[in-house]
Amino acid sequence: MQQQPPATEFGIAEARRVLGEVFAPWVMDLNLSIERFDFAPSGDAVDWQPGAILRLPFSERLCRNGGTVSGQALMAFADTSMVIANLAANRGYRPMTTVDQTTHFMRAVSASDVLADARVVRLGRTMSFGRVTLLSATDSKPVAMVSSAFAML
Repeated sequence: MQQQPPATEFGIAEARRVLGEVFAPWVMDLNLSIERFDFAPSGDAVDWQPGAILRLPFSERLCRNGGTVSGQALMAFADTSMVIANLAANRGYRPMTTVDQTTHFMRAVSASDVLADARVVRLGRTMSFGRVTLLSATDSKPVAMVSSAFAML
C-alpha cells in the first residue's frame, strides 16, 4: 500500500529545501541543483516514471589525475539524485537508506557539467528501485548508467 499524498502539493521548492537540509555537509559541497522534479505525469506518457533531473556543476576539485570527473563524485551524485527521485515518487520526504548501487561507467567526462536523470522504477512499502542516467551537459552523451535499491525506513 502506497502512502497517500500530503494535503499540500510537494514540488521542486520543497525538494530543494530537503536537498539543503537532509544531506551531509560534504554532499552540499558538490553544489548540486535540481533542474526538474516529476511527481505527476504530463500529457499521455505511456512509460512515465516519477523522478528528477539534477545538475552537478563541473569543478576541478571533483577531478582525478588527468582532468576527468572522478567515479566517486559521479556515484555520490547518482545516489543523491535517486533520493530526490524518491521524494517525487513519495510526494514528500521519507527517511531511506541505500541498499545497493551498481554503476556502469561508459566514458570519461571532463570540463563539463553532468546531468542526472533519476527515475523510480518501482516504489513499494519497504523498498524502492531506480535507475539513473548520467549525461555530459556539453553533448548530452551518456557518461554512466546506475541502478539502485533503497530501503524505506
